Amino acid sequence: MMGHRGTNGCYKKKVKTRPYPWAEKKRTTIMGVINVTPDSFSDGGLYVTTDDVERQAKKLLKQGADILDIGGESSRPFSEAVSVKEELKRVLPAIDAVRSFSDCLISVDTTKAEVAYQALSKGADIINDISALRFDPEMADVVSEAQVPVVLMHMKGTPQDMQKNPVYDDVIREIKEFLHERILWAQSKGIMQENVIVDPGIGFGKRFEDNLVILNQLAKFLDLNAPILVGASRKAFLGAITGEQDASKRDIATMGAVAASIMNGTSIVRVHNVEMARTVADVIDSIKNEALPQR
Repeated sequence: MMGHRGTNGCYKKKVKTRPYPWAEKKRTTIMGVINVTPDSFSDGGLYVTTDDVERQAKKLLKQGADILDIGGESSRPFSEAVSVKEELKRVLPAIDAVRSFSDCLISVDTTKAEVAYQALSKGADIINDISALRFDPEMADVVSEAQVPVVLMHMKGTPQDMQKNPVYDDVIREIKEFLHERILWAQSKGIMQENVIVDPGIGFGKRFEDNLVILNQLAKFLDLNAPILVGASRKAFLGAITGEQDASKRDIATMGAVAASIMNGTSIVRVHNVEMARTVADVIDSIKNEALPQR
């Protein structure tokens, strides 16, 4: 990766021209999902062309997305890893497609430093790393140099093995200790606390009951002094509750998790159905604020 920096010589640090939406404490940030993968658990294969990406991005932004999260590698349970070359082939054209019409915030869901580096060079704003900077030793340097926000997520194991009998003695304590350690490590690499977002990793090496405990006790993560992101959208534990086996039909169930997340302290919700989530978030935000939203 360092060779790429040396040959183009044009990497620029991101210049923040406006506050990040999660800094607005009274309004929940909505992150809309765009998976440019053939095998994601809910929407795999739907957005594989730049026209598809542009159409979906415009739809999600119109519905109220504050961030578009672009992912080029599925992290569903038992998924297979893809090469850097293949991930770049998927992600970079998608960023170009969005940037052709919008300066919205773009998050890139990746664990690879080279993908992060090239994505940021293309105009991405945020790195969403499900490994919390563990899988690629150069990822922290990329994030630190660019001075961009990074999502540090808890995961037990890897996508290939995370759902093989995950066990916790105290799920909240163990996740919190992990995230605290990763925050300190990120800071040691030059990543500012203000650029850290934490994600407890719903569905990533968790039993269904663990996900329920996490959502019910999210407030216990608030003293990590970082915005909390929750990605419960359409996940299998919701199907276990409702009996719905088709992930694409779990949006109503998802909104229950979204409402609980916001009531319990999350700042950012990552969802497939932005329209529903924006409505639910506006209602819950109004209840928490005891005031109607500012239009």
